[in-house]
Amino acid sequence: MTALLQTRALHKQFGGLSAVADVNLEIAAGEIHCLIGPNGAGKSTLFKLVAGTYAPSGGEVMFRGENVTHRKPYERVERGMSIKLQVPSVFRELPVAQNLEISLQRKASGAAMQREKRRLLELLQLQDDADRPAGILAHGQQQWLEIGMALALQPTLLLLDEPTAGMSPQETERTGDLITRLNGEGMTMLVVEHDMTFVRQIAQRITVLHLGRVFAQGSPEAIIADPRVEEIYLGKGHGH
Repeated sequence: MTALLQTRALHKQFGGLSAVADVNLEIAAGEIHCLIGPNGAGKSTLFKLVAGTYAPSGGEVMFRGENVTHRKPYERVERGMSIKLQVPSVFRELPVAQNLEISLQRKASGAAMQREKRRLLELLQLQDDADRPAGILAHGQQQWLEIGMALALQPTLLLLDEPTAGMSPQETERTGDLITRLNGEGMTMLVVEHDMTFVRQIAQRITVLHLGRVFAQGSPEAIIADPRVEEIYLGKGHGH
């Protein structure tokens, strides 16, 4: 099966430092792929290379069989990528429903847009907050709203950068349920995360980055059982 997203020998240099070095990554259509690793491993840099925020120093990014290495972020979005970054960037003064409408208007209008807005509000469990300003939502709810705004673009690949940052365990678990449900509907996702409990809940395949390189790749069971991974990563008090 061809990969939906593929990086080939992807490299990013900042001055003399290789933040990402020769990374080969394959995301199959329909999978939830988690990218983990200790701080400074290069996760966010790799994510920005995939999204197009950074231009690589070398290597390629292939998306849906097309070389998008030098495509701008918005061009990648037009081709079916959608991104939710770590810090929520909702329109705080505007009602929740209007936040969704702003994203939806790129793909739908009229009755179809209203239907999709209702569907997203229910999916995100925000229907009771539809008319409230987004800025007064709880942190977790703002994160869900932003996932909804990313979904409004009807992507084939959803990129999530630490979607549970700052969430309570209950909110984290609900986010995991949401991601699993979206995946059940066919959504492919690449998730950067360091909460191992959450990774265990959602991941179908895991890539471990360490010092900018791919350190290990495999099923959650294989990665969690790998003593080398535990040494660089879990041994430092993360996720226990």
